[in-house]
Parts: sequence; C-alpha cells; structure tokens
Amino acid sequence: MSYESHQPHYASVFLDVKKLEPLNAEPDVAALIEFPHTPDELTYCRNHGPITVLDEETFTIKIDGEVRNELKFTLDELRRSFPHASIVAAMQCAGNRRSTMSHKKGRDTEGIPWGEGVISNLRWTGVRMCDVLLAAGLTQDVQQSPDGMHVCFCSHVAPCEDAAFFGGSIPLAKALDRDGDVLIAYEMNGHPLSPAHGFPFRIVVPGYSGERWVKWVDHITVSRHESANYYQQKDYKVLPSSVTTHAQADSESWWTKVPPLEANTLNSVIATARIIPPGSPPESPTPPASVTIAAKGYALGGAAARIARVALSADRGASWVRAHITYQEGRWSWALWEAIVVARVPQPPPPGTRVVLWCRATDEDGVSQVYGEESEWNLRGVAYSAVGEYEIEL
Repeated sequence: MSYESHQPHYASVFLDVKKLEPLNAEPDVAALIEFPHTPDELTYCRNHGPITVLDEETFTIKIDGEVRNELKFTLDELRRSFPHASIVAAMQCAGNRRSTMSHKKGRDTEGIPWGEGVISNLRWTGVRMCDVLLAAGLTQDVQQSPDGMHVCFCSHVAPCEDAAFFGGSIPLAKALDRDGDVLIAYEMNGHPLSPAHGFPFRIVVPGYSGERWVKWVDHITVSRHESANYYQQKDYKVLPSSVTTHAQADSESWWTKVPPLEANTLNSVIATARIIPPGSPPESPTPPASVTIAAKGYALGGAAARIARVALSADRGASWVRAHITYQEGRWSWALWEAIVVARVPQPPPPGTRVVLWCRATDEDGVSQVYGEESEWNLRGVAYSAVGEYEIEL
C-alpha cells in the first residue's frame, strides 16, 4: 500500500494527527465550536487507506444492480444530468469520544484514539440519490417490495488496511426518501471537495454515522443484501462488552449477530469552560461559597431528530441548568450551545479543587443521553453516547 500522495498539506496545521499513514486527524474541540459551519481546515480526516488524487474528467461513478438501466457518469455529466441540492448536515465518526469511553470504563478499545472533535457540520451540495436511482429505474420486483433492499457504495481507488477496497451500505428506503436528503456530493461549503474529503464524489447520508459517507465512490449497487465489505461486516458494530478480541468475535459469530451502525449517536460535549470572576458580566452576582462557570459546546441528535435541549449540572445530576442553543439549522445539523452554571465549592477552596461539569442532550423524540455508569464498553469503541463531562480546576 503506497502513501506517496499523503503530502503534508493534507494534514492541516489545525488538526491533531492521530496517525499519519493512513492520515487520521481531528481538530481541537474548542476551536471547532467557534464555527457553525466547519471550515475545511478544521474538518476531521478519517481514512482507512491512502488519500487518492483523481482526474475529474476520467473518473466515473457507476450505478447498477437491481435496476433496469445501468448508468455511468463523470463529474461533469452528473452535474448536467440532475438538479443540484444543498443541505447542511453534521458528519460524525462512529469513534467520536472513543478515548473518553476507554478512560471512563477503564478498558482499552481498538482503533484510533479519537477525542471529542471527530465531528463536522458542513453545507453539502450534490445530486439527490433518489433522483439518480429513479433515473436508473428500479426493477419491478424492487418497486413492489423495497423493504429489506439495500444500496451498496464502493470505492475501489486504493486498497485499505483491512480490505482490498472500502465499502458500505444503507437501506434502500433511506436512499429513496426525498426527505432523507441522501446525496452524491461534489461540494463542501460551496467549494469542490478536496482530495482528502473525497473529490470528485462522496456519499452524504444525513443522520447516519460517518462510515457510511463513502469517499471517492465509484460504484453504487442496488442489492437484495447489505454490503459484504469488511467495514460493513467486521467493523463499526457495537459488540457485547463480553467480547474482548476480534478472534473471539469471529469464533462466536458475533459479527453476524450484531447489526451494523446506521443512525448517528446522540451526543453532547463541553468544549470550553471558564470561571467568571465575581462581579464580571454576564452573570448575576455569585452566591456565597460558589463559583460561576461559563461553558460552551455542541450536541447532535440521533437519526432525524433535532436537539430539543441541552442541560448542564455541576453537582453530578442533582440539579440542572438549561443551556441556550445558539445555532441549529434544518433537520441534520449539530446544535451549538452555551450556558452559565453556578457550582458550590468550599471557601476558600483547597489547592487542586476541581469542579466536574456534566452536559446532557435530549432530542425532539424525547431521547436523552445515558449517564456514564449506564453506558456499555465495546471492543471497537464506537457509538459512545454517555453524558459529556468536563473538569475545571479552581
């Protein structure tokens, strides 16, 4: 496997490189939340193989499988064949907060040691997957019984660490749902995709975990079966906590028992917290034997549910203060929030006194994040969704 195309400019100076070959890097979460729409230089990079530079004039995407007409498009042909659509959608890696899971559970996990910044909120432009599939013409059997059908995505441009190529799939129903906003995207924040983010094409699946947003996609297949690719079948699954090795998962057939991840994990994170000196705006006077803390962060709903509220606690859940949501756009974006929290502390506080803040998101379906002790460890460290925590030293 060659990494010759991994030039230094692919690793933005604003990203923390967790692994160079293949390139995997995330931004500082405090910098990340300063922008409702994530700039390219703060967009995390997740790769299972080399970043590939492709020629837009010759690279094509093929649509086949359970369709009446096989189709093939270059970038220019795709843009001219279908109306364009733009949506704002958050893309979250399944391993976001993996290091937090390992730390809170006291057990190592497999994979990149991601922090809490493996998420981006971007404006995507491309063509709707439903328009492309309808142009290909679903077979009569599929039209009559679409349930249980899948759309498989492949990128054959380079070998990966664990497979000859990268792939994945989503239910056909999601792909055909016009309100589901699945795209074959070619722009990010109004500019052509960069090589690091999938130029010339990538899949965008709003509400779904980032591993289904296949980059450099060159093959789309309507199928009666979900993708057989390694990254669909033997990765990105929440295995039982009793499964501690890949070998055990193989021998006990857990990979076939556990479904692949689909919907985003409901999450919230405290990105920054600072003590406000007594008498300083914007808070009311600080009560005796307490400190006032200003906190900011992000939250993301699962599936198609927006964030309804975020609440913070400085007393491990005994009481909560509702945060103010400062940004949320459409159905698929993240929410940015800020809050003022008063924490009771001994006076004067002994050296090394720490205040632990919690944040907890609730989506519009009424689903709330679980508490840390209710969350389960899993081998791959994916889909961690316990309440956010932040320690601040006085």
